[in-house]
Amino acid sequence: MAQPVFSDAIALLKADHRTVEALFEQFEKARDATRKKEIAHKICLELKIHTTIEEEIFYPAFRGKIEDGTLDEAYVEHDGAKLLINDIEASGPEADYFDAKVKVLSEEIKHHVHEEEARGEGMFAQCRRADVDLVALRDRMLARQQELKAEGDLPPAKTTALHLVAA
Repeated sequence: MAQPVFSDAIALLKADHRTVEALFEQFEKARDATRKKEIAHKICLELKIHTTIEEEIFYPAFRGKIEDGTLDEAYVEHDGAKLLINDIEASGPEADYFDAKVKVLSEEIKHHVHEEEARGEGMFAQCRRADVDLVALRDRMLARQQELKAEGDLPPAKTTALHLVAA
């Protein structure tokens, strides 16, 4: 299968968004527990890879070039998603609240995507106005994405901005 071509880093991230949105739709339609577990795992893996390339490469490239608050919120939103991702991956469809956790993760991701893709002042709009080579950034992100995909299953996602204290 041919590798898709993305015009720049933002196009790559938007393609990831569409992939995950489609997976959430598949999950909502699934009735079989085995199928739900399989789709949930794909969602979690895609999101772990996506958050990794954003946090390691994309976001740092724009620190000081776009509103710091926008980046800070993105890290915190990622952390909220990571907590659900880890919980979803540690359980299965037979677990209490499994479907609810996937649904809330979907809603959190929709909100995050809206914040990034909003016209005018969304993160991506701010990034397009910054003096950053989005094609070179795309190349670095694609290389890292391929490394992560080659690893297969990734360890539990680590939070960046949230420091949790055990109760």
